[in-house]
Amino acid sequence: MFKFLKKKGKGGEKEMSFLEHLEELRWHIIRSVLAIVVFMVVAFVFKSFIFDNIILAPKSPGFWTNRMLCKLGETILHNDALCINTKPLSLISIKMSGQLTTHIAVSMVAGIILAFPVIVWEFWKFFRPALKANEAQHARGAVSAASLLFFSGVLFGYYMLSPLSIHFLSSYRISPEVTNQINIRSYIGTLSSICLATGLVFELPIISYFLTKVGIVTPAFLRKYRKHAIVVIFVLAAIITPPDVFSQTLVAIPLLMLYEVSILISRRVMNQKERDREAFFNDDGENKDTETEMSTS
Repeated sequence: MFKFLKKKGKGGEKEMSFLEHLEELRWHIIRSVLAIVVFMVVAFVFKSFIFDNIILAPKSPGFWTNRMLCKLGETILHNDALCINTKPLSLISIKMSGQLTTHIAVSMVAGIILAFPVIVWEFWKFFRPALKANEAQHARGAVSAASLLFFSGVLFGYYMLSPLSIHFLSSYRISPEVTNQINIRSYIGTLSSICLATGLVFELPIISYFLTKVGIVTPAFLRKYRKHAIVVIFVLAAIITPPDVFSQTLVAIPLLMLYEVSILISRRVMNQKERDREAFFNDDGENKDTETEMSTS
């Protein structure tokens, strides 16, 4: 399976054995893990900034998204229907080592997010020798595109989904007799899962590119199931946002745009594959004509 992969050496390109591939992959994984550890240590050191200015900020009334939504509601709707997270939200730690383990867990998540470009670059270097020259050329910039989409998704989840989810989940009541006492681990788990999930969801155009390259997905397939995708996106938006149309639409629009971009990318890949196929058959026909002329002469 790995025989087609090659590695450049002093004598040019050479095929690598299965064990050589495992060794090569091991070093790529080691460098990725080292990058995560380095950024994890950095995040661990800057504890006050990470927690006070980033982690705990979305629950505050002064957070950018909370202020903008409130101003938008007062300007358009002339009421405070869009004002979220206006009440103080207290967090508790119920274990003696809870704050230490929370600090370590947050540092690990921050390390994974910050090291994402390095991780993608390392795996890209591992798979790049398997690509043909024209494929590698068309995939140029894949690492930058994947990193940009991932960070865009993380920021979207942090600034848009997290404040809405925190407001809805913290203010939801099954009975006036039940009081919410939210554990810090639960709060951070929700925040981390939202940011990481949206970061990965925003990789949809990249996933579409590679799935089209291997023939699993086609533009016709994506267009055929567009209606199904729209329903899934709005259901997902309804689950993770407060029960109002504005918030659901605000979340669904970027996801719909990503789906349409994925269709365009898939179509571009298919067009390129068609051009490469035509060029191959044209070259093959010219070679046969040349061989026929030489044999007759």
